[in-house]
Amino acid sequence: MPRMKSLLSARAALALAVLACGALLLAALARGAGGSGGESSGPRRIVSLNLCSDQYLLAVADRGQIAGLTHNAANPEISAAAGQVRGLRVLDQSAEEILAIEPDLLVGMPARRSAVMAVLKGRNYRTLDMKSAEDFPDIARQVRLVAGATGHQARGEALVARMERELAALPRPGQGRVAAYYQRRGFLTGTGTLVDDLMRRAGLVNLAGKLGKPALSRMSLEEMVAARPDFIIVESATDRVTDQGTEMLHHPALRDIPRLRLPQAWTVCGGPAYVQAARSLAEQIETS
Repeated sequence: MPRMKSLLSARAALALAVLACGALLLAALARGAGGSGGESSGPRRIVSLNLCSDQYLLAVADRGQIAGLTHNAANPEISAAAGQVRGLRVLDQSAEEILAIEPDLLVGMPARRSAVMAVLKGRNYRTLDMKSAEDFPDIARQVRLVAGATGHQARGEALVARMERELAALPRPGQGRVAAYYQRRGFLTGTGTLVDDLMRRAGLVNLAGKLGKPALSRMSLEEMVAARPDFIIVESATDRVTDQGTEMLHHPALRDIPRLRLPQAWTVCGGPAYVQAARSLAEQIETS
């Protein structure tokens, strides 16, 4: 009988040890998930290689995952997410910096022939190449792509759903009126662009498309005055004359055409700022 009790005690101890090991394993798995609702924590040393990928990473990745952003990330004139950069590393975009980080994910490839790519080529780093977003469906795809690559798919889906709800609630006050996105030095933005998508969402017709212009063209002051659009859309920074390029946008000939303003940071890249741009455009049309 003592021997039987000894065997039972040994088996009980073994069972308790197995349960304890299982608990430790589950705890380790939970830590690995990063407490993000069951999502994988994903890569831990992510480096962004362009301004657009900066903004997608800031929107969906954990801050602790971001090992480096571009030197433009903190510039509020061109980065819609500049206010979120404090405390994160901003790189000079040298290959040496990136190599020292030993990234486990590179997001947003720079120009193929750049010096950085020449050095990084063949290093077998995991990469996520992102194309330029030219409309909201492109933005939604990019959000999901980055969210999946960083281990936060649910977070990306939630962001897309929120953006869709906010966009669906916006009015379309343009009512078919014509607008021209007129840039410094007389550049005109055409169809198939992010700005064109914003214009159509607000119910505007792009003058460039109406005239059969390409995605980017030049249009003289005389041509603009003759076309007589209902609105001119400009970068808000051009309200101040800083050079000849901005001076032409203040020519008296354009004075009587109502002006809508958008920060360059909202349109230079597709991303979460798209909703801000669409809302601002609608509000300005309604109050013009």
